[in-house]
Amino acid sequence: MRRRWHRVNEALIEALIRLCGISATIFVLSIFLFVCKEALPLWNDKGFHLREFLFSDQWYPTSSVTRSYGVLAMVAGTFSVTLLAMLIAAPVGMGAAFYISEFSTPRVREILKILVELLAAIPSVVWGFAGLTITSRLIVRFTNADVGVNLLNGAILLALMSVPIIVSLAEDALKAVPDSFREAALAMGATRWQMAWRVLLPAARNGLTGAVLLGFGRAIGETMAVLMATGHAVNIPGSVFDPVRTLTANIAAELGEAPAKSTHYEVLFLIGVLLFVLTFTVNLAAGFVIRRERRT
Repeated sequence: MRRRWHRVNEALIEALIRLCGISATIFVLSIFLFVCKEALPLWNDKGFHLREFLFSDQWYPTSSVTRSYGVLAMVAGTFSVTLLAMLIAAPVGMGAAFYISEFSTPRVREILKILVELLAAIPSVVWGFAGLTITSRLIVRFTNADVGVNLLNGAILLALMSVPIIVSLAEDALKAVPDSFREAALAMGATRWQMAWRVLLPAARNGLTGAVLLGFGRAIGETMAVLMATGHAVNIPGSVFDPVRTLTANIAAELGEAPAKSTHYEVLFLIGVLLFVLTFTVNLAAGFVIRRERRT
């Protein structure tokens, strides 16, 4: 009788887990289909041109003279602030992961893990306030920039927000390297730094790459911090001190003011489709790299 109940319980738990996995996929597809449905009427709008949408940097959705819905400047702003953030976050996150995994004592390791988790728990709007009141003033003070809310300010905040996920995933990738690799390197007379650089880094390369890609996906989808810290100007940046506007910030700033079912409203949902495709591609690439690492 007990075995029968155990089998029933196992079957129920297995069904529940399967349902949770399927429901997550259904929710994501439902959101994507809803966003596509809201943007679909654009194809019947004679005033909207997909080529202009993708390759024009003119964004004047409410102009009474010449309306324009070009997102090229916002795509450039999104990728410039995200790539600069990854240039900052990747070395910091990798260095922290190597230190936590290979060089710190158990007590220090636990403290640092807690601090990393606390860093990940800070709301993005708090990061935005920090960008407005702290890092923007530091940028103006030390670089003589005209304004502190610019591409560099947003990149610094996104880097700090991406570091926790890079550290966590990179540490997991380093832990997945067999201990025999470490023992063999040390037995041959390598120092701990040489072991980390010449043995662990190549062995965990795919996992570390996946960590950076997932950090990139985290950064590219951020909204409030970049809305508050980048200057929110539709502009193709010529330097790191220029204000920019990202796709996510544009949606957050204008969706509440756009009349429902208007062309402006539908274009904002089309931007959402574009952003969904970009983030999905990045996360898919990261997932592929991580799966490859687990197989090897």
